[in-house]
Amino acid sequence: MIRMRNGAKIKTAFYIAYVVIIWGMCWPVYKYALAYTPPLLFAGIRTLLGGVLLALFLVPQWQKIEWRKNWKIYCIVGFFNTVIFNGVQTIGLEYMASGLFSVIVYLQPVLVSVFAWLWLKESMSFLKIAGLLIGFLGVAAVCRDGFTGKVSAIGIILALITSVGWAFGIVYMKKTSTQVHGLWLVALQSILGGLFLTGAGFLKENISDITWNLPYIACLLFGGVLGMAVATTLYFKLMNTGDASKVASFTFLVPLIAVGIGTLFLGEPFTFSLLEGLVLILISIYLTNHPSKNFIRKKKVHAEIN
Repeated sequence: MIRMRNGAKIKTAFYIAYVVIIWGMCWPVYKYALAYTPPLLFAGIRTLLGGVLLALFLVPQWQKIEWRKNWKIYCIVGFFNTVIFNGVQTIGLEYMASGLFSVIVYLQPVLVSVFAWLWLKESMSFLKIAGLLIGFLGVAAVCRDGFTGKVSAIGIILALITSVGWAFGIVYMKKTSTQVHGLWLVALQSILGGLFLTGAGFLKENISDITWNLPYIACLLFGGVLGMAVATTLYFKLMNTGDASKVASFTFLVPLIAVGIGTLFLGEPFTFSLLEGLVLILISIYLTNHPSKNFIRKKKVHAEIN
């Protein structure tokens, strides 16, 4: 029994580490890929690839799709979690360094807390409110260079749209999670959103502009296979096994990894404003993800002492 428990803990730690590291690497990888491809086509092809691979794995459970009953859910989640998140994200990376962009996008956990409070009637503690205010200050610090012309204002706007759309999509998924098969929802949101983005790419961009060389194919496979199909599946598996809170508490490492890789390998600048905003956003994400558990735990200890 002890060996099994230790094995389960090691496996969980491995899954969490994989998701966080891969998501952190995705930002500079996607930024690098844009030298060889138009943004919409890249976003569409990689998400479509990931969705198709996951769907092939789920074929034996195809009856759980229940398309007639749940098609609206698949389309709404596909729009926010794929079209907005992947599409706007990839376009935004053309205007801003990947590290800076990821810092703004990872205001998402803070926004999820707000949407869950308003829409799902989840609790809002003092520490959560403090976290939200600190997160706002963090984004303001990051955006400060944008108002002085040092950073693209368009890039900041696209990063905020990405963050808001992703947050809304996550909360909507949580609200409808009991109505659909989770893994099919992940697969179909990627397929539907990927088809939309690829179609938009064919209309707005030229497929001949894609340079089908080894670096581009490697980035495409990294994003579609490791970033979408594998990482998202592991994330859903962790949520199903009751480890979602652990994953949420570690996602603040994603922008740190993205900033580090962008600075070391892509020559992206690391300014004081970025450092200031990054620290504030990390504190914000920590406070908004952990206060309820800590507060409950303290109350229990106090009750036991009395």
